[in-house]
Amino acid sequence: MSERTFHILLLPGDGVGPEVTAEARALLEALAPAAGVRFTFTEGLIGGAAIDAYGTPLRDEELAAALASDAVFLGAVGGPAWDHLRGEARPEAGLLRLRQALGLFANLRPVRVFDALVDASPLKPEVARGADLLVVRELTGGLYFGRPSERRDSAAGRAAIDTLPYSEQEIERIVDLAFRLARQRRGKVTSVDKANVLATSQLWREIATEVGQRYPDVTLEHLLVDATAMRLIARPRDFDVLVTENLFGDVLSDEAGVLAGSLGMLPSASLHGGPPTRPGTTAPMFGLYEPVHGSAPDIAGRGLANPLGAILSASLMLRFSLGLGDVADAIDAAVGDALAAGYRTADLGGVPAATTAEMGAQVRERALARLGARR
Repeated sequence: MSERTFHILLLPGDGVGPEVTAEARALLEALAPAAGVRFTFTEGLIGGAAIDAYGTPLRDEELAAALASDAVFLGAVGGPAWDHLRGEARPEAGLLRLRQALGLFANLRPVRVFDALVDASPLKPEVARGADLLVVRELTGGLYFGRPSERRDSAAGRAAIDTLPYSEQEIERIVDLAFRLARQRRGKVTSVDKANVLATSQLWREIATEVGQRYPDVTLEHLLVDATAMRLIARPRDFDVLVTENLFGDVLSDEAGVLAGSLGMLPSASLHGGPPTRPGTTAPMFGLYEPVHGSAPDIAGRGLANPLGAILSASLMLRFSLGLGDVADAIDAAVGDALAAGYRTADLGGVPAATTAEMGAQVRERALARLGARR
C-alpha cells in the first residue's frame, strides 16, 4: 500500500510566526515516517509580510493555494509596523478574507491546564487543576457580519447600529458539530446564549434543544453568557464542550484561555462548513490552524517564542483535517511529557528558559517515542 500524501499550505506571517511555524513543520516531518504518511508543503505570505512584498495582505495566488491544499497552517499576522494602515489594507484583513473564502464556520479553542503548569494559572491550583474544555464558536454569522452595521450622524446627534442575525441552518450546523465533538470527549455540551433578552438567543436555545434530542448519550445544559463567564473562573472543571455564537464565543474563548497560564500554550482550529453530517460522525474537515497568540514582534527573531501553541495546532490539524488521531494523541502526550520534565519557555517562567528550538526538539523526541510505542 502506498503511503498517503497530505499537502499543507504554510503561511508563517509576521513576528514570531515563522519561528513557531518552523517547529510545527519540523515535528510533522519527523513524525511522517513513523505515521506512514508524507507531508508536502507550499509556503506563502500573508499579513504584513505580504504587504511589504506585494502591497496586499493576501494575494489571489495564496488563496488559490489554500483551496488546493489539504489544510492551511498559519503563524501570526500584524504588528506595529502596519498599525497606520486602515480597513482592507491592514494585515488582519488578509486573514479575514482567507476565512471567508474558505467558508470556515466553526472556530475550536481547546483549553487544557497541564498538570505541570497548574501553578502558572492565575487561578488557585485547586480550581485550575484538571480543567480541560473546548470552546466551539460560530465564526461566520451574528453581529460581526450582520447588516446594517454603520454609524449615523444627524441633527439629533451621533448614533450607530449593528445587526445580529442567525438562521436555523447556521445554528444547527455549529451545535451539531459540538455534540459530535462531545461524544469524543466526556459527553457534555453547554450551549451559551442570552435567551432571557435576545430573540436570536431564544432561537439558538430552541434549535440546540432539538439537536440535543438526536444525541441522547450527550448531556445538554443551557447557560446564560454572564453566568458562563462567572463559572469559567469559579468552576472551570464543570465544562466539557461549550458552543455559542460569534460575539459570545470571541469573549469567552479569550477568558477561558487565561486558565492555561500563557497564550503561548493555546491552539485553535477554524473548520470548513457544510450541512450536518450523520449524527455521531466527524469525518475529516478542511481547516485553518493557528496558535492563539499574536505576532509578538518585540521578541521576534530572538528564540524566545513558545512553540507549543503552534505544535498543538498541528495536532488539531492531524486530528480534524487529516484523520491521524493517533499521531495527534502522541503529540498531545509529548507536550505534557516535556512540561513534566521541567522544560519551560520564557513565558512559562523558565529559568533558564528553553529556546523556541529547544522546546520544539524536546516535543519531537517524546512524540517519536510515544508514536513508536503505539505502532
